[in-house]
Amino acid sequence: MQPILAPETIHRANSLFWEQMLGMTLEPAPATLPPSFPPGTSILGRCDLSGAWFGSIQVLLTPGLALAATAAMLMQPAHTVQPDDILDAVREITNMIAGTIKSALPRPCSMAVPHAELATQSPALPPNSLAVRFLHSSGEILVSVLPATPLQTLSELALSPSPIPSATPNPGLWPSSATALA
Repeated sequence: MQPILAPETIHRANSLFWEQMLGMTLEPAPATLPPSFPPGTSILGRCDLSGAWFGSIQVLLTPGLALAATAAMLMQPAHTVQPDDILDAVREITNMIAGTIKSALPRPCSMAVPHAELATQSPALPPNSLAVRFLHSSGEILVSVLPATPLQTLSELALSPSPIPSATPNPGLWPSSATALA
């Protein structure tokens, strides 16, 4: 099965955001250049989509580009940017790029609220996904469109003894009354 979008769709969505919103120019990364997304410091934004097409759009930024984009969005010097500001900015970047890509997907298509976090591992792309990397003097970004993987049907979930793996609550994170619920 072919990806549902062409790379040009991601190119357009990416340049629309960076050039028009932030006045920054990003260039497509040459395929021969290895990616540099260090786990634990790169920021991952994700937005899930559902409807005629199910999947997610992910935006992975190196720390330098995430900082430069946040400073530009907030119109303040980079040294004043806080970690929460970066996460907020990556959520907004994800929202803007995903919204533009969503318009090229089959309709109806609904978009969930984006979230952002530190990436704990290097990106792995499932079959039929589409990913395009872009470079800037501050770092790089990987924009990925990932179709959903097949999920268990509701009847399969109803037949399984426990669809959610059990876990012992961490006493430091849960109130003491929560352990009685486990």
